[in-house]
Amino acid sequence: MLYKFKSRATADVIMLEPNGRQLVQLMGKEPGVAGIVTPEQIPAAIAAIEAAIAAEDAARTQAAQESAGDGVVDRPEPVHLRQRAAPLLDMLRRSAQAGREVCW
Repeated sequence: MLYKFKSRATADVIMLEPNGRQLVQLMGKEPGVAGIVTPEQIPAAIAAIEAAIAAEDAARTQAAQESAGDGVVDRPEPVHLRQRAAPLLDMLRRSAQAGREVCW
């Protein structure tokens, strides 16, 4: 399944199901086939996603400090929440400015 986020203020944002579900849950919404974030709910949704990004960044920094000097072979960096959420955050911000809702 794909999540297709739509707004009249921006182009569509399409995400794979696990990533879309995670972001929908972070916004405090029930993941599923359809949903909406009203213009009034957008600031709280943005704040929740940004808080989750900050928490993930802090955990990653702490893990890197703890494993420094362990001699562990570096692996390629995975795609982090900050990168996955960027298009949706842009959509939410632009939709808030235009007074439009975001649906999926």
